[in-house]
Order: sequence, then C-alpha cells, then structure tokens
Amino acid sequence: MEAFQGNDLAITRDSLYGTFSEATYAGVTSFMRRRYSRDLRGVDLVVSGVPFDTATTNRPGTRFGPRAIRAASITSAWERHYPWEFDPFDHLAVIDYGDCDFDHSQPQQTPAAIEAHADKILAAGCAMLTLGGDHFISYPLLKAHAKQHGPLSLVHFDAHSDTWPDTDEGPQGINHGTMFYYAAKQGLVDPSRSVQIGLRTTNDDVMGFQVLDARQVHRSSPEQIAELIRARVGDNPVYLTFDIDCLDPAFAPGTGTPVPGGLSTHQALEILRALRGINLVGMDVVEVSPPYDHAEVTALAGAYVAMEMVCLYAAKHRLPVS
Repeated sequence: MEAFQGNDLAITRDSLYGTFSEATYAGVTSFMRRRYSRDLRGVDLVVSGVPFDTATTNRPGTRFGPRAIRAASITSAWERHYPWEFDPFDHLAVIDYGDCDFDHSQPQQTPAAIEAHADKILAAGCAMLTLGGDHFISYPLLKAHAKQHGPLSLVHFDAHSDTWPDTDEGPQGINHGTMFYYAAKQGLVDPSRSVQIGLRTTNDDVMGFQVLDARQVHRSSPEQIAELIRARVGDNPVYLTFDIDCLDPAFAPGTGTPVPGGLSTHQALEILRALRGINLVGMDVVEVSPPYDHAEVTALAGAYVAMEMVCLYAAKHRLPVS
C-alpha cells in the first residue's frame, strides 16, 4: 500500500498502477478504485460490467450486480489482496471501463452487443474481467475470446451445469441455463479439457465435461480439487467463470437460483488460489443479485472472487517464472 493520495481515485488517480488508501465509506466506487477510463492504450486488464438479466429463469435482479460488486470491492481496495505475496496492481495496468451498453428494448440484439463490447477490448490487446449480470453473458464473451485464442478450456464454478439445450423449436434462445451446451456444440470450448465445479443439480448428459460436484468438493481438500482442475486444463487457454450460486446460500443469498449444499466462501477462494499457473485468458463473475442480498455478503463474496482472478492473471502473465 502506498501513501494517501486524496479521494475519488476512480477519477483522480494519475497512474494505472499501485494501491492507495482512500476512505472505504466515501468516493466514486469503481472496481478496487481503479481509474474509470475508455482509453485502452497501455492497459493490461479491463474490468467492465454487463448489467443484463433478461435471460434469468427465476429471480431477476442481477442487472444490479456490477454496481454492487464494485461498491463491495472498495472495502479492501486500500491494501494488498490477502494472502497473496504481491500486489497485482503493481504489475498490471488495470482500468474500470464501465458497463457494456445495449438497448433493453431490443433483447435479441443484446448478445451481439456484448460480443462487440468484448471484441473491441480484446482487439486492443487487453484481457477482460467481466462483472455480471446473469450467466448468459458468458456465451457472447466466450465467442469473442475464442476468436482470439481458439477453443478454450472452461473452468466453471456453479450449482448448475448450464448445459441444457433450449426445449422450444426454432432459433437458439437467450437463456442462462443453455450457454455451455451451445459453447461446446459450436467449438468455443473443448469439453475434454474443461471442468465444472460445485454442481448440485441433475443433468445426466455431462457433454464430455469433467464434473467435480459439490459433494466431491466437500469430501476433498481445496488443493486436491485444484490439482484435478490443473490436470484437466493443462496449458490450454482458460476461461474462468464463477456463478456466485456455486456458494451455499448461507454465504451467497443474493442470487437468482440458490441451491443448498454449496461451497463455502473459504473453499472457493482456496481452490482459486491453488490454481496459480493456469493459462488464464478471460474471466467473469456472475449472478450477484443485490435485491436478494443481506448486508452485501453476496456482493462482497463476488468482489473477493474477482480479486482472486486478478491475482491469478497477474501471477501467470506478469510475474517472473519462479
């Protein structure tokens, strides 16, 4: 942590690097007090929000998720993220790009708008951390990332597989339970090198994904689960997606489709930390629904999961190989 540099660092900071102290109860609430900017020059990692929940099948409200995660993140923005031995913001130039813009009155155009949003950022050579929004947003994000990296290894934390096909006749729908069915069918992800963690709903067709369900996670150590994930993905480019309902409702009540029996926040964070070294190229945190949250505990969990992703990205792409 560096010396106090004033307030409203989201708009007043001079450098894209470094962590500075600012009152946690005041100021502009960008993600981790990073500068709000649309200038992609010299930027390593872009944080942006996709406030979309039209694909939700149960309780809506995740359109407010990006704002809530940003606000929760400032409670720890004054210090180096614990327990990592380095500050990722000393090594990564990170901005908060704001939110993806789309027309809510034209829902069929939203997937293309999200994909174009990601295309622009990725074309500038930046990596992305995206804050949702319901889980459908991962589908257009995967399309954009696959253009850059080819078929991806999906590391998917969730209570649900999200590999159910649309049941209605006609074109592919906009549904937050179908994205990875289509991502696999269309070659955006390689199921043979992908893994789903924390599942606890029934879907007999795993479509080739390795499934480490919630019961297996509870019977194993975080390090054991992480080793299985690492063995599965190898050196392949990894897209990491974390649906907050992977956590038990006791730890994340503010979500649209909560399922009892999930991971604790401790388990999830420890598994993520133990993934250090995977070839992470894209990431998102989704399904935080503030209307159903209590004392911001779900948004806070989302912010901490997002910071684990930032640290993982920095450790792989910006730190010297030890």
